[in-house]
Amino acid sequence: MNILRIPVLSDNYIFLLHDPVNDVAAVVDPAQAEPVLQQLKVLNAELVAIFNTHHHLDHVGGNRVLKQHFPQVCVYGGEEDRGRIPGQEVFLRSRDRVEFAERTATVFFVPGHTRAHIAYYFPPIDPQEPGELLCGDTLFAGGCGRLFEGTPAQMVDSLSKIRSLPDNTRVWCAHEYTLNNLRFALSVDGENSALQQRYREVQKLRSRDLATIPSLLGLEKQTNPFLRWDIPTLQEAMGTTDPVRTFGRLRGKKDCF
Repeated sequence: MNILRIPVLSDNYIFLLHDPVNDVAAVVDPAQAEPVLQQLKVLNAELVAIFNTHHHLDHVGGNRVLKQHFPQVCVYGGEEDRGRIPGQEVFLRSRDRVEFAERTATVFFVPGHTRAHIAYYFPPIDPQEPGELLCGDTLFAGGCGRLFEGTPAQMVDSLSKIRSLPDNTRVWCAHEYTLNNLRFALSVDGENSALQQRYREVQKLRSRDLATIPSLLGLEKQTNPFLRWDIPTLQEAMGTTDPVRTFGRLRGKKDCF
């Protein structure tokens, strides 16, 4: 299974999962249909599945047009998003599984950004290879999603599920927010040498208009403040030793950054 990154809108990424053996593909969070159709034509692949993480328009905007071009395509989303995802036919719950290209992904229920958000995790076939996490707007490179429909406690629980995955997991998040996220991270965790180094590397990538996605989960654990709510230095900076309050205050600061 190959994963192709398709940049759309101002800062969104659509991810196309491609099975070159069987000439089929699945798409994750198609904000728009046309860029997906163009890539499918290049690959000479048939679309068989749409995997949505949540209902926001910049993640589901291409669903109906793609379904028109490929009537057989199956549209997946979370059970709690029933009635909010165009064309949804499969309603997924926590720990459900989906299959593509002889790979099986586990579904994680990760509310916080929205009340119904889910993520898809494909574990590696070979332990030496990375796993693949398609997490929508829950975890970003260097950040996390705004809490539009959820609470800090829900988001900490959701991010804890993600944090428990192996370090060698590629994080395919849906927006190119990394540089600004790391600027904020430095404002609250400025003595973190790994974060300082990462910021310099991301600056170089973005200066050449290169993508910072996918990230590695191990790097996120070292440098992303929204996975570090239990680190004493961050707790001290937020004025509390309570993990949920630490996270909530971090998120509040980021909202105003």
